[in-house]
Amino acid sequence: MAKTRIQFICQACGTIHTRWAGKCDGCGEWNTLVEDGTQGGVGGGPQALRSPRKGRPVALTTLSGDIEDAPRIASGIAELDRATGGGFVRGSALLVGGDPGIGKSTLLMQAAAALARKGHRIVYVSGEEAVAQVRLRAQRLGAADSPVELAAETNVEDILATLADGRRPDLVILDSIQTLWTDIAESAPGTVTQVRASAQQLIRYAKSTGAAIVLVGHVTKEGQIAGPRVVEHMVDAVLYFEGEGGHHYRILRTVKNRFGPTDEIGVFEMSDMGLREVANPSELFLGERSAQAPGAAVFAGMEGTRPVLVEIQALVAPSSLGTPRRAVVGWDSARLSMVLAVLEAHCAVRLGQHDVYLNVAGGYRIGEPAADLAVAAALVSSLTGLALPADCVYFGEISLSGAIRPVAHALQRLKEAEKLGFAQAVLPAGPEEPVGGMGGRSFQPATLADLVIRIAGSRLKRAGNDD
Repeated sequence: MAKTRIQFICQACGTIHTRWAGKCDGCGEWNTLVEDGTQGGVGGGPQALRSPRKGRPVALTTLSGDIEDAPRIASGIAELDRATGGGFVRGSALLVGGDPGIGKSTLLMQAAAALARKGHRIVYVSGEEAVAQVRLRAQRLGAADSPVELAAETNVEDILATLADGRRPDLVILDSIQTLWTDIAESAPGTVTQVRASAQQLIRYAKSTGAAIVLVGHVTKEGQIAGPRVVEHMVDAVLYFEGEGGHHYRILRTVKNRFGPTDEIGVFEMSDMGLREVANPSELFLGERSAQAPGAAVFAGMEGTRPVLVEIQALVAPSSLGTPRRAVVGWDSARLSMVLAVLEAHCAVRLGQHDVYLNVAGGYRIGEPAADLAVAAALVSSLTGLALPADCVYFGEISLSGAIRPVAHALQRLKEAEKLGFAQAVLPAGPEEPVGGMGGRSFQPATLADLVIRIAGSRLKRAGNDD
């Protein structure tokens, strides 16, 4: 009988260790090694039980040739189709991650019902809930009348045998990958070995049959999809479902897509009847905006191919502490420190004795450096107590020298702002000159000091008008 060899696998990165240690040598995480038994000695495992197969030559081709568009299955949910690049690609594997209770199962149930009503064969396999629990959700969402085929199973071999019985499904939803297990691995469900082996079998089934596979993944406390990162490399697309507990909207963000653009988003609103599409997210993020409050600036950002307008709020207050506070919600705290340093060094704006609080309205998260100019304008506005023009948008990147650098997609940002009623903009000078109604009322500062002088000059202008 083959000897069982014990090894330890990191649950964070998948690194294999011959003995247990408190810290993983691969990723540096603590207490992530889990014991895993394999059969045989060197090269042990399922492959060692069979004689090696002789390789066969594969056909080689050239880079030139006819290109066919990837066949897609459009769900009819516009925001979901936008995030996936136009719909689910046949024969592809898609991984969806998100916090517990964020709405992953709700979104996929709505998509499954919409596709099933169009005549597609949809199979929904739940590894976490019983059939009755899934039916309750379907009744709440008004999807109980759709012909979605439902099963509650966690064994991969049984799932594949069920899928092979009958007509090939167009879409298979597996909720979730951490609950599945396969006979070829002896470790417990949820471990690196089981997740990797289960995902590999399901992806192989998708590629060989042409059925689209959607895997639901749990996330860690850091917000990353749990399990080995190799699963994210194996699948064709990775989507993150984001949202704050105190807000009713949800964002489906694309971080990887082999068949479409990345950094695309779809915006949804959570209600008692499920998720509702938000066709114009800028109106959602600007819905409760106060036009006369100082410290508020509207930033024209880009999410993939979609322009999004969002309000940035800043509060600068005198500090009674030896070390002033710096609190940031929705933006990079290190980038805030850089903007504060540039204001101090090049614009003579003294913030060393003030607490600084920065918030992106609506719980939205900004990841692009084009928000530097809007943040700086909000900070100066709060410090001086002067409200910025209500019909003005800001975008531009600030360098350490105080210069303002151009950003991409300036015309798209301006068109979105003009559509929502904004009449002027503050943006860096670049190859794309503003056109249309906002072209004549745009301000293009060369340095950050020019913007500070413009904001501070409004106080002198106001004082002159009062006299």
